[in-house]
Amino acid sequence: MSASTVTPAPQASVNSKPLTRRPRGGANRRSPAGRAATYTLLVVFLVIVLMPAYVLLATSLKSGREIGVNGQWNLPTEWTFASWEKAWTALRPSFIRTFELAIPVALISSALGAANGFVLSRWRFPGADVVFTLILFGMFIPYQAVMIPLRQIVQEIGLPPGIPTLVFVHCVYGIPICTLIFRNYYATTVPVELIEASRVDGAGMLRTFASVILPLSAPGFVVTIIWQFTSAWNDYLFAIFMSNTRNGPITIALNALAGAQSPDYAASMAGALITSLPTLLVYIVLGRWFIGGLMAGSVKS
Repeated sequence: MSASTVTPAPQASVNSKPLTRRPRGGANRRSPAGRAATYTLLVVFLVIVLMPAYVLLATSLKSGREIGVNGQWNLPTEWTFASWEKAWTALRPSFIRTFELAIPVALISSALGAANGFVLSRWRFPGADVVFTLILFGMFIPYQAVMIPLRQIVQEIGLPPGIPTLVFVHCVYGIPICTLIFRNYYATTVPVELIEASRVDGAGMLRTFASVILPLSAPGFVVTIIWQFTSAWNDYLFAIFMSNTRNGPITIALNALAGAQSPDYAASMAGALITSLPTLLVYIVLGRWFIGGLMAGSVKS
């Protein structure tokens, strides 16, 4: 009986390359020099962006004799908050009125945009594309071109000048952008199976929107609320046509504070910082969801 032969296992070739593990995420790690260059550029850009804010803050804390072009980069030798007190006294009434303007505008226009976006994206009807195109057309009309006819329409309606008129105008002009954001969000992010299931359960359009769609609309609402709040708060063109210093928003009062014959530059700088604080706080509180909500309806997953 002959002995059985054992075939040796094939060995790896000497020239074969060993398997290397790819970096996690499939992306090559940057070198320390590349990371240092990236962070250096980021710091440079951050300094450039913060330079005007530094000048505003430093000037607002100086006394009158220290303010000048030559020493605008210097820190104050005598720190004082008198300019802040003067600016707050002048801006406080309009500061409160601007909240009465910006909050209703952000909420009302976002709600109308959500309803329009849902109907135009998921609850189709004959002529929906034409209606959507006409709504978007409002985004491309320059405000300056319609300002005088718009004021005449507001006067014929009988709205009192000031905050009520501005709320109406900003809500109307906020509908196109809010509709666009919500339509894209609902068309690409919300599954159509949810709407079909609600129809099978007997829910109508309003019930589906209130019970199924709205709970899923938080990212879209974050985007539109930030957008509309900032637009209403920083608006000056509508405010100068539809209101005055007695009943208008803070931009009118800030212009009056800075546009005197002998302007107080420190008070003007302090007023500019006071005016920008609410929008800054809105971005700090809601900013972490802003980009995610803005991108949620941009592409299909």
